[in-house]
Amino acid sequence: MLQKTTGIVLHVLKYSDTSNIIEMYTEQLGRCSYIISVSRAKKSNVRTVLFQPLSIIEFEVDYRPTVNLHRIKEAKLYLPFTSIPYDPYKSAIALFLAEFLYKAVREEVENQSLFAYLLHSIAWLDGQEEGYANFHLVFLMRLSRFLGIYPNLESYQEGDYFDLQNACFVSMRPQQHSFFIEPHDSSRLMQLMRMNYETMHLFGMNRADRSRCLAIINEYYRLHLPDFPILKSLLVLQELFD
Repeated sequence: MLQKTTGIVLHVLKYSDTSNIIEMYTEQLGRCSYIISVSRAKKSNVRTVLFQPLSIIEFEVDYRPTVNLHRIKEAKLYLPFTSIPYDPYKSAIALFLAEFLYKAVREEVENQSLFAYLLHSIAWLDGQEEGYANFHLVFLMRLSRFLGIYPNLESYQEGDYFDLQNACFVSMRPQQHSFFIEPHDSSRLMQLMRMNYETMHLFGMNRADRSRCLAIINEYYRLHLPDFPILKSLLVLQELFD
C-alpha cells in the first residue's frame, strides 16, 4: 500500500552496494526502517544525499505492516535547511541528537505530539543565528517528558541532592545506591529545567557546565531506558562551545 508521510532521519546504514537502510521517526507511522536504492542521478526519485542527520523528508513509501523494511518510492525535502549542514557547531549538534533519538525513541506507533516537538525543535535550531549553545541540553530534558521519564521537580529545596534512579530531589544523600548528584549539580539541573529555547541564552553556562550537564542527562537516560548506551558523539558535544 502506497502511503505518504513525513519523517526525521535518525540513522543511515549501508546495506549493500546498491541500497541503504534508513531509520526515521515519522509523523504517521512512528519509528520505522526503510530501504532506498543508491543513486547519484539528479533525476532520481530518491536521492541519497537527502538523508542526512535530522533531515526532514516528505516521502511516499510502499508500506506493508507484515515486513520490517519498507521501500521508499519518492522523497523530497520537507524543510530545506539553511544553516545546519553548513555550520560546524549545528552539524555536530544534529549528529549527536540524531544518534540520541535513534537510541532513545523506539515506539513504532503514531505520536503526533512527539513528532511536532521534534519538528519545531529542529526548525528552531536551523533558523537561529546565535544563542543556541544550550539547545541540546534543553531539547533532551524536554524530550524526557514525551518518553515518560520526566523527573519530579516539585519538592526541590536549595541544598537538595538529585536521585537519578528515582528521578526526584531528596534532602539526604541516598544510601541504597550511588546514582545521585551533589547539591551543586542539582541546582544546575534545576536551572536547566527552567530554560526554554527563547530564554536559554540568558542563563550563564560555560563549557564545563554544559559538559557536566550533558554527562548527567546521558546517565539519567541510561538508568531509565533499557540498553541505552554511552553515545559515540557525546565526546564531540563536550568539546564544543568554549
